[in-house]
Formats: sequence, structure tokens, C-alpha cells
Amino acid sequence: MQCPFCGARDTKVLDSRPAEHRIRRRRECIFCGKRFTTYEMVERPLLMVKKRDGSFEPFDRQKLITGIFNAIKKRPVSVEQVAAIAEGIEQQCANAMRSTVTSVDIGNWVMEHLKRIDAVAYIRFASVYEDFTDVASFVAAISALDEETAAAKMAESKEQGE
Repeated sequence: MQCPFCGARDTKVLDSRPAEHRIRRRRECIFCGKRFTTYEMVERPLLMVKKRDGSFEPFDRQKLITGIFNAIKKRPVSVEQVAAIAEGIEQQCANAMRSTVTSVDIGNWVMEHLKRIDAVAYIRFASVYEDFTDVASFVAAISALDEETAAAKMAESKEQGE
């Protein structure tokens, strides 16, 4: 590691500790004695998103977070939950060693996460993502969500009854 003060390449690590998906290292230059901090993180491969029109663009975590924030406005969903959704999707692709992912896959993963967190946010996201054009589309999505919720509650009550 090159010292940012004198340019010497001989430094020693004084302290290492994890810090938000990366490693924080406190270093000292052997030549000038000054200390500085570096961060080390795993380099993920460039993830490309295949859009519905067939074009490709680099995965943009901020764009994903902005889309989720539009769905959760004035809902009891925390910033941490949104960040966890984005991190989870990015991590899922990295763990599968994927270099491309479709926007359809990303949208479906977001909807699955939102469905578990907040039903209203789920419907809001689905309305944009699935391009609802009429009231019947909203009603159908809400009905499907109600049926899933009722089935999950029945399954849960059967498990508790056993």
C-alpha cells in the first residue's frame, strides 16, 4: 500500500476491523511514520441488466433504491429495510456468479421482498412495474395478495394447532 503522504510503498497494518461490507484498516507508513485509513472490499463483477426492450445497462443500485422509495412513501418501511432489499438482490446475483440479470427478475425479487414487508408498498410497486392500466388490474392484484395472506394464515394456524 502506498503512503498518501510521502509515496513510500512500505506500510504496516496497525488495526483491522469489519465496517459495512468492507474491512477498515488503520496503517502506518514505515518511512514517514504518518497514519492513514484504507478500506478493503470484495470486488463484484460488473452486473448488467437486460431491459425489456432487449438493451443492456449496468446495474444501478441507486436506481433500484429510488424505485423502492417511490413505493414506500409514507409507509412504515425503514431505510435499512430498503438497503437490505437492494443488498440482497445484488448479493444474490454475485453469489450465483451472474454477470447479467433481467429487469423482470429484479422487479419480481423486489415485489417478493415488499410483499413480506408492506402490502401497500407491494401494490404501489406492482402497479408501476406491471403497468396497471385500469382499476381491474389493481383489484386483481389486491385479491391475489389477500388470497396469499389468507392461505399463509391458515397454514400458520394449522402448524400452531399441531
